[in-house]
Amino acid sequence: MQRAVIVTLMFVLGGCGAATQPDRKTDLPAANVASSVTTQPAEEIGSIDPETAVPPRDADECSNGRITFEYPPVDLNAIEYITPLGLMIGSHVTPVDHQYYQNFRDPSRVIDVYSPAAGTILDIQHMVEVLTDGGGEPISDYRLVIEHTCSISSIFIHIGELSPRIAEVAPAPGEYARVDVAVEAGEVIGSYTMNVDYNIVDLDITLEGLLVPETYEPEPWKIHTPDPFDYFAEDIRQTMIAKSLRSVEPFGGKFDHDVAGTLAGNWFEQGTNGYGGADQNRYWSGHLSAAYDLFDPTHVVISIGTFDGVSLQAGVVGNAPDPRNVTVDTGLVVYELVGYDYWVDGERWDRTSLMKGIEARNDDGPTIGVVLFELLDDATLRVETVPGATAAQVDGFTDAALVYGR
Repeated sequence: MQRAVIVTLMFVLGGCGAATQPDRKTDLPAANVASSVTTQPAEEIGSIDPETAVPPRDADECSNGRITFEYPPVDLNAIEYITPLGLMIGSHVTPVDHQYYQNFRDPSRVIDVYSPAAGTILDIQHMVEVLTDGGGEPISDYRLVIEHTCSISSIFIHIGELSPRIAEVAPAPGEYARVDVAVEAGEVIGSYTMNVDYNIVDLDITLEGLLVPETYEPEPWKIHTPDPFDYFAEDIRQTMIAKSLRSVEPFGGKFDHDVAGTLAGNWFEQGTNGYGGADQNRYWSGHLSAAYDLFDPTHVVISIGTFDGVSLQAGVVGNAPDPRNVTVDTGLVVYELVGYDYWVDGERWDRTSLMKGIEARNDDGPTIGVVLFELLDDATLRVETVPGATAAQVDGFTDAALVYGR
């Protein structure tokens, strides 16, 4: 029986209806911890063996098939908004596979985290650092994996405090524990302030917009990560839609943008180990995505792991050509890169308030530089970046050009 394989290191982001909240289930027995629990140092991204990342479980130990979650992942009344799948920011060069349940308007508010369905906690990681271009940023919070069936799991990242009985089996800072802790649907498993990340893994689903699954073996669940909204009871789903910053379908977001034979989607510098990267302290350096904004999918975003030494997310002058229209026959394409921001009803969005109809607009200022693309074949891309230049200042590729693949 195929099962989720889930251990990694992640990065935190810097008119709606009220949900009916579950009964607080905190008077539960002490955690049932399997005798085979192991605690060990948390691995760096890209160094996990997908075959051993989760202890084996027999098929008869868990149910199978699609389920409906009767509880939200967090107290939806306590959050301001949900940031959908597909964010590109900083070291998240390719669009992210998780949502963010956030409240920056009331940063001290403690927000409960629930198990959306009955299940078993299999992994707890005590995270102490996130990796950025500026170096390691210290944190102290938890990543937690709940298996609900043999094929469906929930992943939470950046839970600030665990509930007492789960905290009893939590690992020391910088380590992770493989555990066996039964949880009930609606049980409070922890809490956080400002932000927690959440996604669902469904092994019965494989995303069509990540063309080469083997590229993502360091995070093998990624190709099985659907829109979480579709797994919740309708009343909860409608509240999530009302809280989402995305006003067009899919309301929970989209992060798989690969289109065969075109520029659109994710690319990885050849010889850099795909998504895993060659340098674990900067695994994103060889990542590249020609994709679309998570709030405004009409807006083209070029996201580059290394542009003048650091990662960059930028709009393109004229918002064209659309990467889905760039093919081998197109030949050389030169994008002038510019900054962009978000607007609602003619005013800049403050990034802390729930808004609908968010529009991404390119800045009017000078270009950041240019990036040159040429599809050599359907799965091979030549790339060169020229910081500070304009399209009129470049004649074509130089010896500095690099080759990327899917």
